[in-house]
Amino acid sequence: MNQAALSSFIWSVADLLRGDYKQSEYGRVILPFTVLRRLDCVLAPTKDKVLAESAKKTAAGINPDPFLRRIVGEARLYNTSPMDLPKLLGDQDHIAQNLYAYVQAFSPEARDIFERFDFHTQVERLAKANLLYLVTEKFANIDLHPDRVDNARMGHVFEELIRRFSELSNETAGEHFTPREVIRLMVNLIFIEDDEVLTPGNAVVRTVYDPTAGTGGMLSVATEHLLAHNPAARLTLYGQELNDESYAICKADMLIRGQDVGNIAPGNTLSEDGFPLRKFDYMLSNPPFGVEWKKVQKIVRAEHEQKGFDGRFGPGLPRVSDGSMLFLLHLVSKMAPVVDGEGGSRFGIVLNGSPLFTGGAGGGESEIRRYLLENDLVEAIIGLPTDMFYNTGISTYVWIVSNKKDDDRRGHVQLIDASGFWRKMRKSLGSKRKEMGDEDIATVTRLFGDFTEAERITVLDADGREIEQRIVTGTDDAPDPPEGGRLKRVPISRIFRNEDFGYTTITVERPLRDEGGSIVLGQKGKQKGKPQADSSLRDTENVPLGEDIQAYFEREVLPHAPDAWIDEAKTKVGYEIPFNRHFYVFEPPRPLEVIDAELKAVTANIMRMLGEMAE
Repeated sequence: MNQAALSSFIWSVADLLRGDYKQSEYGRVILPFTVLRRLDCVLAPTKDKVLAESAKKTAAGINPDPFLRRIVGEARLYNTSPMDLPKLLGDQDHIAQNLYAYVQAFSPEARDIFERFDFHTQVERLAKANLLYLVTEKFANIDLHPDRVDNARMGHVFEELIRRFSELSNETAGEHFTPREVIRLMVNLIFIEDDEVLTPGNAVVRTVYDPTAGTGGMLSVATEHLLAHNPAARLTLYGQELNDESYAICKADMLIRGQDVGNIAPGNTLSEDGFPLRKFDYMLSNPPFGVEWKKVQKIVRAEHEQKGFDGRFGPGLPRVSDGSMLFLLHLVSKMAPVVDGEGGSRFGIVLNGSPLFTGGAGGGESEIRRYLLENDLVEAIIGLPTDMFYNTGISTYVWIVSNKKDDDRRGHVQLIDASGFWRKMRKSLGSKRKEMGDEDIATVTRLFGDFTEAERITVLDADGREIEQRIVTGTDDAPDPPEGGRLKRVPISRIFRNEDFGYTTITVERPLRDEGGSIVLGQKGKQKGKPQADSSLRDTENVPLGEDIQAYFEREVLPHAPDAWIDEAKTKVGYEIPFNRHFYVFEPPRPLEVIDAELKAVTANIMRMLGEMAE
């Protein structure tokens, strides 16, 4: 059964619920039952052995838990009830009681999953509506064993279901998961330079952390990617998730993968760090875009003010209307230190455009950018195509941050414009209309790995028609234009020094004058005898870092305002990353005679059609 058919089958359960449940409530039933059936199928091969061992050890007065875990192996979960979903159908009159008992017979980690779903309440509600048997029957007849539906496909199913339920309840699907091709790109980029991990046969162990884990998609793709390159490597996965349903699904997925579910923490990452003492080798995150952090403002601000750089938010705080940069700082605080050239971390985080430029010099956002760039932590920023995410069509960017840069990257930031690397989806999913194909991901990965500037060159014939496209790096030769044709060159990879993004904001004052035009002088204290500033004439100038401020002032300001001066007390250093400006290519307008000829041709065509209609 393919993913679409599986999703459709599970969705058909909604037909049973219609009338007794609102559309926005369907997920409360379908998601926990899907997880239950998945666990049901995972445990089926070891079920008889678990039951026999449980009875034997219990009769001997021995705690059976460690022995049962040994039987189930990597799954790390078990169920000591003789029931499963198909067997529950054999006693229709007592199905509710038997279902309760079955869920309670799971190992503690699995029981917590159903508590997060508030499954007991849904069972009671279904029983009262005479729907419990019918719903159980639906799920009992579908095979969700990993041999039939692997973890990757199961993850897609959960994400598709959550997307549908989120749309029905007008919630934000993007808060729950990230498009898989974006995750694959991010995973490629954070692992690309770790030869030790990717070399087959190296039995290395690495940690991966996602502070906004959702259903665990990023953690799952990271695992699949690494094992595909080096089956001997081992990843220990960590995550934290605020939404109870997403947390429950993530925890179930980790259980099935044999991961320690104690490494998946519930709660708000910003206000209650689930791993306050841990550092990680790799990290991935897609925090919600443009979501305010007012609910946790008191706790976050207290940590910033009381702990400073000993806490997570030392560099500064962004405006309350968008907390995504707080997650960026949180990840920075989780980076493993580099000791004698060993260790260190690299992470990828998806952000919208605001963190690139929002906030002036001295503001929270600018100070965060300043900290990252002055500490040489930003490796690259990749601009993704629009319409890539399920809940928004806005521009998004992947930041790659590392404290273990290679020598050639030190002091530099690479910007990659991948907005043109996409293909149209056959069917839109919410706001998602585009996807990155394997070739697109490979191209961006190669541009990052080569750490070189590059252009996309389009060869046009004499009539302006496209002949071919080619990506040319700094070491490649550009193609020759055809006779009468031309080359259209668009930069897609550029490399900058960290300080190229910095500037000094100076405040330019001009004197206050009285009605007679004379300069007003101060009468008291330190201002006595000094020209007083006219606030209505006050202005600011941004001077690029490294440029002499006085020389700039004399060149750009004094010729226009000879009486001006700089208020040194208000001078501030700021940083912004004007991504789009660095990739803008001026397109000259077409010649007027060409446009005129086209208009005449269109007009003639319209007149011809009107004449044919008149006949």
